[in-house]
Amino acid sequence: MSERWARAALTAYRYAGAVAYPLIGPYVAWRASRGKEDRARRRERYGVAGRPRPEGPVIWIHAASVGETIAVVPLVESILDYGVNIVLTTGTVTSAKVAEERLGSRIIHQYVPLDLKPAVSRFLDHWRPELAIIAESEIWPMTILELGARNVPQVLVNGRLSDRSFMSWKKRAGVAEALFENLAHVIAQSDVDGERFRALGARPVTVSGNLKVDTNPPPVDERALATLQRQIGGRPTWAAISTHDGEEVVAAEVHASLHRRHHGLLTIIVPRHPDRADALAAQISGMGLSVARRSKGDRISHDTDILLGDTIGEMGLYLRLTEIAFVGRSLTSQGGQNPLEPAMLETAVLAGRNVQNFREAYQRLLDSGGAKLVRDRDMLTGAVNFLLTNEAARHEMMAAGAATVDEMRGALARTLKSLEPYIQPLVVKARLKGANGR
Repeated sequence: MSERWARAALTAYRYAGAVAYPLIGPYVAWRASRGKEDRARRRERYGVAGRPRPEGPVIWIHAASVGETIAVVPLVESILDYGVNIVLTTGTVTSAKVAEERLGSRIIHQYVPLDLKPAVSRFLDHWRPELAIIAESEIWPMTILELGARNVPQVLVNGRLSDRSFMSWKKRAGVAEALFENLAHVIAQSDVDGERFRALGARPVTVSGNLKVDTNPPPVDERALATLQRQIGGRPTWAAISTHDGEEVVAAEVHASLHRRHHGLLTIIVPRHPDRADALAAQISGMGLSVARRSKGDRISHDTDILLGDTIGEMGLYLRLTEIAFVGRSLTSQGGQNPLEPAMLETAVLAGRNVQNFREAYQRLLDSGGAKLVRDRDMLTGAVNFLLTNEAARHEMMAAGAATVDEMRGALARTLKSLEPYIQPLVVKARLKGANGR
């Protein structure tokens, strides 16, 4: 959230209470209206509960989207083992599906309330959480302030501040300190993130590592995998995953440059936003390449050039079809996407140089030889060609990446240790209530 909105929310909360609604309402409503909502459950975004509150202590855990949801699943499962109720909020339909698939009825899922005082208050009045755990890189002022006003401990886990966010907050140090002083604890991903949170006034801050490292590899439908593997046969493959605007065309151009050199080459393109698939298919077909779309159930024939992975939740499938993956939002866009999933599935990782959002993960992979950064399309073409041609070098990269992920594990245990002082009193309370109930 921009600092202008944060300042407006903070000022409105302190001096005019519900006046925050007209001040930040238009911005938040716009954020929430971009095709990410379940219309049948829209009222949840205004804090109207879709379920009754269970008896006993409740922990509210928030994960914004798919990546954060996947990252907190092991954490949620560990806390559930203590016998404490969990309300898990997410912000998108896709992340809600992930929560349903991986956690089912063990948790109560709700869509996160808009960061408006009436919505947040309504949500908190109903659920009355005794602890809030937030796995989120964005800062929501009204939610933080409302929890603070109710003396609900709130802990930021897997905390990260991008270069841009940190510089923006630093220019408004007073606003940042007024918000971050409400956090009971910040558990940061890296030493750099930890220092940034401390510089903005957060106390205490500990460093856990990235929770995404302690997740399981993305799942796969074995039947679908076997079907696609039969269709592909022994053809050489490489993938461009989590791509953003412009990177799909780059991948198609790489394919056009290499397909004569590597007979039968199949390029797998998985856009970060599958809703762009119609335009991408038309654009790539216009380059004279044959496209098979996963969402349409198109068969991969001998003359298929591009498999367009325009589905959600099948990254585990696409990554198991190749040993080389370019990870997007790094060549024509800024920030990068998570390289840990391909690495843990023993895939040689390539990326552009704009990987600031996953700096530590990429640095570890680069140091071990599990990843390589490329400057432009021509360098990407050369890197893919080299890996397709040199099996030994490719397998060395694959093994190095998987080993690096194994070495990075441990964030979950460190996070649980930091959370223990906040969770244990609730565990005792839940057990006492259960004993009294019997």
